[in-house]
Amino acid sequence: MMDQMMPLTIDDGRGDHTGYAHAATMRVATVTAPGTVRIDHAQLPEPGPGQVRLKLEGCGVCASNLTPWAGPEWQQYPLEPGSLGHEGWGVIDAVGEAVTSVKPGDRVTALSYASYAEYDLAEESAIVPLPPALDGIPFPGEPLGCTFNIFRRADIHAGQTVAIIGAGFLGAILTQLATESGARVIAISRRQCSLDLARSYGAAETIMMDDHHAIINRVSDLTGGRFCDRVIEAVGKQWPLDLAAELTAERGKLIIAGYHQDGPRQVNMWLWNWRGIDVINAHERDPATYVEGIREAVEAVASGRLDPAPLYTHRYPLEQLGEALDATRDKPDNFVKALVIL
Repeated sequence: MMDQMMPLTIDDGRGDHTGYAHAATMRVATVTAPGTVRIDHAQLPEPGPGQVRLKLEGCGVCASNLTPWAGPEWQQYPLEPGSLGHEGWGVIDAVGEAVTSVKPGDRVTALSYASYAEYDLAEESAIVPLPPALDGIPFPGEPLGCTFNIFRRADIHAGQTVAIIGAGFLGAILTQLATESGARVIAISRRQCSLDLARSYGAAETIMMDDHHAIINRVSDLTGGRFCDRVIEAVGKQWPLDLAAELTAERGKLIIAGYHQDGPRQVNMWLWNWRGIDVINAHERDPATYVEGIREAVEAVASGRLDPAPLYTHRYPLEQLGEALDATRDKPDNFVKALVIL
């Protein structure tokens, strides 16, 4: 374990402010082979110009980690130390040259990329401060921000019928946001606990994802044969993608929120053409857009509009990252999202 940080005064040319003294090394998780993780000790990274260093409190576990964890043929090992972890939050403990908007001691969430570790670096532009209302509350900003960005891209309005395929972390929050907008949400998932979760976040109807044609028929019945104005696919597999197209109304919008990283996909282009649907890939790559979504999420949670706490169902220390990844893959009863707590 690292030594407890102690306050000290630093003069960096911009005036005195509080910083932190700490040990020179940190614990960091390295995926060394498929399904294998090792805890190493590494030197603390030093922030460069425009960067900050975070002493992380935790990091969410993303389903996108599962393909590298499983070991696809194209993946090379070991992975970079700390990599795969991109949902971190914590306290700034050092800043680089020319950083002016934040200072050591500020509690923040960040868009960074090596957060399966005790410390990580982030660009100043990728930092979102956390207000006092969120003190002591876990805040994996990246997936929360991603959800708000997907919702914006989905263009959901009052009076629409929205099908959400996949009622996990992302699907549950999208269900609440769509319902708040006055839309009627049909949640579709393969687990009863996920359907119950969707109900608690506002879904008007729930359907077990176990029979392709039965689902289509049920949604047809619920919509008078018109199907759905918006369909959000939030699983990242071939069958949910096929199903999503079948449930999209003529001139409706199919929003792809699932992360399809395990291979190519086929689509029923005849159906897409015939119904004249718009297909939206809701994955953002512009860091500024990511950060804007995180800011929206911070405001929503701090104001009490959104409570994601029930979705953080499983917590693990860094030494149990492997177990956290396995649980994300296997989804034990009532699992929604795992957090690695540091």
